[in-house]
Amino acid sequence: MKENIPVVSVSPHIRISEDTSVIMRDVVISLVPAVIASCFFFGWRALVLVAISVGTCVLTEFLFQKGTKRTVTVNDFSAVVTGILFVFVIPPSSPAWMVVIGAVIAIILGKQVFGGLGYNPFNPALVSRAVLLASWPIHMTNWTRPFDGISCASPLGILKGGIPGELPEYLDMFLGNRAGCLGETSVIALLVGAAYLLYRRHITLHVPLSYIGTVCVISAVFNLNPLFNVMAGGLILGAFFMATDMVTSPITNKGKVVFGIGCGLLTMLIRYKGGFPEGVCYSILIMNILTPIIDKYTEHKPFGYVKEKGPSPESVGK
Repeated sequence: MKENIPVVSVSPHIRISEDTSVIMRDVVISLVPAVIASCFFFGWRALVLVAISVGTCVLTEFLFQKGTKRTVTVNDFSAVVTGILFVFVIPPSSPAWMVVIGAVIAIILGKQVFGGLGYNPFNPALVSRAVLLASWPIHMTNWTRPFDGISCASPLGILKGGIPGELPEYLDMFLGNRAGCLGETSVIALLVGAAYLLYRRHITLHVPLSYIGTVCVISAVFNLNPLFNVMAGGLILGAFFMATDMVTSPITNKGKVVFGIGCGLLTMLIRYKGGFPEGVCYSILIMNILTPIIDKYTEHKPFGYVKEKGPSPESVGK
């Protein structure tokens, strides 16, 4: 009769059936409502830009991994997610060549040079946006009105720079009928996608609520319009889909709250005291740098852990 011998192994001891490809596929599904909204407001060219970005990201990752003799991981959908998120943070009028360059930057400079998915310290899509904004600022700030494609200023640009233009109504901002980046304008579409990610338990509300809540509190304290600041820029896209990136954001719930508060503070600081009308991109990238520090000081202590005491003052000098 065989005895039941316990098996001793290293962690993790609790495993789930979901792998990277399942999570990334769900993220793609969550972004579909925003893709549909972008096509509705900015025309079929929006879908073409999404296809160019996704195709370039997948091809770039495949060629880079083949060239560096790494395991090809394009079937995990992470390159697809990067492609969609990148094209979401650029203007609808962006030329195709710039989309290709940005997609290559997002994959190579934002992810693969660090070792691939799971090793990148920064959000790849935001890395690419920051590079493009520094390289081609005119293209990256060429906003257009929905439906007719006429050049105009973004709501934050009108408010910050005194640029002539009429601020959109709250309902238009909620639905997406305003100037802005390709995938950030429709608040309702983004919230539908965020609800799916919450339902699938891929993200929690710690970062989004602390991020958006901080923006609202600062707006109220300084008599700025909280509702406008939430819907006018890319806050909803950044809070639910960028700042919640499981690779570049803190692990603990306490750390996520700290991360969200930091993003909110920096966003408002850049919007109203910085040189750019929008601060979501740079606020998240800056907080990505601080993620290891946040994790260090918010990590859970093991059960029964006793902090090691230093030498007593009496023993010093003996």
